[in-house]
Amino acid sequence: MTDPAAFDELALEIFRFQYQNNPVYNQYVKALHLVGEDVRDVLDIPFLPIRFFKSHEVLTTSFGPEAVFESSGTTQTVNSRHYVKHLSLYRRSFLRTFEQFYGPVEGWCIIGLLPSYLERRNSSLVVMVDELIRRSGHPHSGFYLYEHERLQQVLQQLGSAGQPTLLIGVTFALLDFAEKFPMPLQHTIVMETGGMKGRREEMTRQEVHGILQNAFGLSSVHSEYGMTELLSQAYSQGEGIFSCPPWMKVLVRQEDDPLAVGYSGTGIVNVIDLANLYSCSFIATEDVGRLDGAGRFEVQGRLDHSDIRGCSLMVTGL
Repeated sequence: MTDPAAFDELALEIFRFQYQNNPVYNQYVKALHLVGEDVRDVLDIPFLPIRFFKSHEVLTTSFGPEAVFESSGTTQTVNSRHYVKHLSLYRRSFLRTFEQFYGPVEGWCIIGLLPSYLERRNSSLVVMVDELIRRSGHPHSGFYLYEHERLQQVLQQLGSAGQPTLLIGVTFALLDFAEKFPMPLQHTIVMETGGMKGRREEMTRQEVHGILQNAFGLSSVHSEYGMTELLSQAYSQGEGIFSCPPWMKVLVRQEDDPLAVGYSGTGIVNVIDLANLYSCSFIATEDVGRLDGAGRFEVQGRLDHSDIRGCSLMVTGL
């Protein structure tokens, strides 16, 4: 879906569907003194505050979920819950996105360094990486937890063999590994998913990437932007600049006016995720970001009042 007009038309169609069939979203729109007929442009669509996934069941139509994704957090926070009607829709979304940015997964060795996520249930990130591991078919693909010495040996072996490898990890685990086993990595992409989870002192994205680049001899570090409340991801292939798949779009809103939404500039990140067909496709996050005119964006921090979230704890200077 590369045609902006086609995206907008489908987004408006999904808005009408969710307005009519999602009680939580319907009530929120009406609380803004709007009705469905008032929305005639994508910029008119109200974005549901992400915190509603903590306090409500955000469902479009009535169904028994095939899965319930739950956000990470601390013992003091209430976690978000995303009720997923069809896991196949999520799989199609993340597989097509991976192929768009990195080619067929069958050519890769996929290594997950996600200890905190494997230690709890209902992680959408674990579901995604597990499927990528399975589809890669490589004998060394897998989750490595805290097996850092074994991981070092495997990465050296893969590099010597010229095997394209993706090391995808939560930030604190990648930093721990880099500290213990710095080494030049060949034919390997390191991708951080965010997440310090109180394990380390908070650092800016630039600081984290600088440490990983120095430890592994890399020119860039990749990043994944995803969250429990979405069924799609954006990827950065360097410098923290993210691009979306064709069915996902980022806009920015003004902090003092949630209905003032634009296609570029600095503000609070709003996400349109058309894959969120049976929850809500229009999510007002609590990430502060900068969006260019081509739809690429960077995350610069979080709103001061927002909860700490496991997938997005790094704060950078504005």
